[in-house]
Amino acid sequence: MTVTGVQLQEYLAGLDYPVSREDLIRWGQENGASTAMLQMLQALPVEHFESPDELNAALTTLS
Repeated sequence: MTVTGVQLQEYLAGLDYPVSREDLIRWGQENGASTAMLQMLQALPVEHFESPDELNAALTTLS
């Protein structure tokens, strides 16, 4: 299963910012994220995000 940045953003809706990559991974684990989603979060090149826009920019680099 391939996960798009849009799907991941929808899944992470409601998350409070700023957030770290580790917090994103924990959020995913606690909310039943698929293995593909967790791998995408782990592959993020940035370790800290101030806003959904920053997270989206990082996700774009993965596609």
